[in-house]
Amino acid sequence: MDIKALKFDSNGLIPAIVQDAETKEVLTLAYMNEESLKVTMEKKLTCFWSRSRGELWLKGETSGNYQHIVSITADCDNDALVILVRPDGPACHTGTVSCFENTVYENDDEHPFSLEALMDLISRRKTEKKEGSYTTYLFEKGIDKILKKVGEESTEVIIAGKADDKRETIYEIADLTYHLMVLMIEMGISLEDIRTELASRHVIDKKVKQEKMT
Repeated sequence: MDIKALKFDSNGLIPAIVQDAETKEVLTLAYMNEESLKVTMEKKLTCFWSRSRGELWLKGETSGNYQHIVSITADCDNDALVILVRPDGPACHTGTVSCFENTVYENDDEHPFSLEALMDLISRRKTEKKEGSYTTYLFEKGIDKILKKVGEESTEVIIAGKADDKRETIYEIADLTYHLMVLMIEMGISLEDIRTELASRHVIDKKVKQEKMT
């Protein structure tokens, strides 16, 4: 759509919700004017209008934490934007991944699971060393113990798969996944690192298929 169709407010601004294209986590809420939106599309990097400084602000220009544009979508009224990005680093000036870190309310009846939340919990068990925690125990024993458990759980997956036992295979894959995540935290590997690697292989796979077709 033509950006002329967007509805900027009386100050010439439109709110832009920036979201991680992979995790779908909301990273920040900023504002754009027509000029910064044009810069964003030209450079394929988020560029906002700083209301406090009264000037254009290319995200990452000083910090290196650029946000690479995947898509920009307007809402039904054309007066707000959702921008999907691939971030090079934290979105917040405080160094956190997202600007939205301060919980105002949480429904205790709802505990949505995510791999990101599990990774965060595992990471805290390494730094906070909770007494009686199996995860903390693994970190205290070190890399050799962690690798041993990864090997053991890999074998269990093979045994369950060979037996064609779907339920047991799911159970053992979950065990293996957990221990792999412990290994990832120990080695400083993030979920994003794995996503990036898989994405690169996906591109290669598509190229190979195209070559075979031609």
